Amino acid sequence: MTETWDPFGTLRDALWIGGAQWAGKSTVARILARRHGITAYHYDYHDARAHNDRRIASGQSLPGSPDDLWVHASPQDMAASTLAGFPARFEWALDDLRALVSGRPILAEGWGLRPELVAPLIDSPRRMVVMVPTPEFREHQVRVLPRAGAIGAEVSDPARGQRNRLERDRLVAEDAVRNAHALGIRVIEIDGNRDAEAVADLVTDHFSPYLG
Repeated sequence: MTETWDPFGTLRDALWIGGAQWAGKSTVARILARRHGITAYHYDYHDARAHNDRRIASGQSLPGSPDDLWVHASPQDMAASTLAGFPARFEWALDDLRALVSGRPILAEGWGLRPELVAPLIDSPRRMVVMVPTPEFREHQVRVLPRAGAIGAEVSDPARGQRNRLERDRLVAEDAVRNAHALGIRVIEIDGNRDAEAVADLVTDHFSPYLG
């Protein structure tokens, strides 16, 4: 269960962008931060750094070899493992957010900010939006973004590892969409027909009651 303790009221006033990998969440959050003077919290940055220390301190087992992680596991098992790990990782993100105090809302973005985890914290579904790429846009991102086009680890079968990763990402994205729909949280599909500024316009309109 999500710990709703909120000593400075930061979580109560936060805005949230969840969803899938490669949908442009971080870019949109940075645009909104510049436009509206709000503070953007990038989940992926913290999760890959300080949260790893917490993971070790908590006694959680670390992943096996890169081949075990990316090549030998099925995408279904990879997705199930990723989803099972999100709740604990979400609590670490909440600890980061609780320490932030601002005269403006905090905008938190990242794929680990799952609709079912955020929902108990918000007073309205309008405080969250879920961004997911269409299959075509995901393929585009794989072609143009170096970090999307390779898994970033040395494995025995890079092509299979990348296929597994992309299928895992698709399954994790589908889970986010299902939960968002069930909770009445808006889903924005990113198909590449709008540039980042135009997508930011959509998100700004969605969050407009809280931006002033």
